[in-house]
Amino acid sequence: MANQTLFQTLRGKLLRKADAVNHEGAPAYAFTPRQALAQYATTGCLSHTFYATAEAQLEKVLSLCEEVDSAFIAKTAVFSREAGYMKDMPALLCAVLAAKDADLLQRVFPRVIDNGKMLRNFVQIMRSGVVGRKSFGSLSKRLICDWLDRQSEAHLFEASVGQSPSLADVIKMVHPKPRTASREALYGYLLGRAPQTEALPQIVRDFEAFKTNPSGEVPEIPFQMLTALNLGQREWIAIARRAPWQMTRMNLNTFARHGVFAEKGMIELIANRLREIGRAKVFPYQLMIAYKMADEAIPREVQNALQDAMEVAIANVPRIDGKVYVCPDVSGSMCDAAATGQRKGATSKVRCVDTAALMTAAILRQNPEAEILPFEECIVHVKLNPHDSVMTNAEKLAAMSGGGTNCSAPLKSLNAKRATGDMVILISDNQSWVDARFGGQSTALMREWNEFQQRNPAAKLVCLDIQPYATSQSYDRTEVLNIGGFSDQVFQIIADFAANKLHPEHWVGLIEQVDL
Repeated sequence: MANQTLFQTLRGKLLRKADAVNHEGAPAYAFTPRQALAQYATTGCLSHTFYATAEAQLEKVLSLCEEVDSAFIAKTAVFSREAGYMKDMPALLCAVLAAKDADLLQRVFPRVIDNGKMLRNFVQIMRSGVVGRKSFGSLSKRLICDWLDRQSEAHLFEASVGQSPSLADVIKMVHPKPRTASREALYGYLLGRAPQTEALPQIVRDFEAFKTNPSGEVPEIPFQMLTALNLGQREWIAIARRAPWQMTRMNLNTFARHGVFAEKGMIELIANRLREIGRAKVFPYQLMIAYKMADEAIPREVQNALQDAMEVAIANVPRIDGKVYVCPDVSGSMCDAAATGQRKGATSKVRCVDTAALMTAAILRQNPEAEILPFEECIVHVKLNPHDSVMTNAEKLAAMSGGGTNCSAPLKSLNAKRATGDMVILISDNQSWVDARFGGQSTALMREWNEFQQRNPAAKLVCLDIQPYATSQSYDRTEVLNIGGFSDQVFQIIADFAANKLHPEHWVGLIEQVDL
């Protein structure tokens, strides 16, 4: 008889052997170049992460761009900006296209470079030389000039906030030809020339008049232009009345410090504004930042409005039929790393674990029967009330911390109990090592998933990665989805996967559907 230890019958699907190692040196599955580029484009902020430097991320993205076709780069840039709300990565991909495919750059430039910040990002990246050239070339210059021409003079003046490069630096580089006297005067003003006051746009004249006489009416300009002036309560109230949604979210403590909420009607005005997210490109975690950072001086009604806004921001969280398990990673690497990476002067206070906790709480809100299985080296038990606010449950989950990463722990626990279910959602940085077995084996996660699926043949696994790495503990199959990101878009992708609406290539297929 043949050796039954060596030749025992395999149960379930045959598993692929791991073909890579992760940042902990443990077995993993390498993403295809297109999957990896999509992962970096929707989670990478070109900042230091727990496992990788910003320089390593940049080098990886540029090498991936050499392995995929230009059309996919263009579609990923659009998806990253329009669905993922990212900034640095889509600007970088546009810069890559400037050196690879002029026609595609022309098609995606207006969709990706959609405000002054994005324009300055693109210019900075081009001038750095990282894509192989420091000069713009005639096409990039023309696209930048076209962008400048399309903006109203008020928008251009507002876009002049920001440095390195400033809008004035951009104008010096591309030499746009003004078509009107007021546009010519505005360019001269931004470049520091003696202003032709009578020809300047009204918004600039109003600003200069206010600088001369601050007792007059506060002009409708970005508040960053006013903060260098000696503003009092009256001016700050005027600023707060007109502030757009994002500025309001980011400056609640500033408003409180300057007495804005003491003015009759301002509490209601700002609370109502926060509830009306509208078309603002908002990460759910941005609301969490505002809520966590709110001083005691912020009125309770305004803090409640942030929670109401969160309900709007997660409105497209799927209601999934059947039994759902949500497994947030609360290990050390998740607790010690900022969600958008470390960068001097721009490091988010929201950690990866906060983001995972928020997404878990959001799914629980829409799926109150879901079972929550936080994990590190093993399962961490927690009791959550699905009727509590998303913020409350997210804070409970985020308070857990520490330990090594064991992505297979939730499934191992479910298998030990012979549990049944319809969907398992894993939210992690995917750098599992506690469960590692070496020697060309499959990952522990896939072995446990195979066992789970034998009992639950219709079940699906979603591995949501919130960090820009190029490996996973699972590989795509009909019932397995790997996605990356932390915008509310990922909820819709999960919903489509649950409803069998995704392209056979899943997430990459979704990017391929972008119409250029």
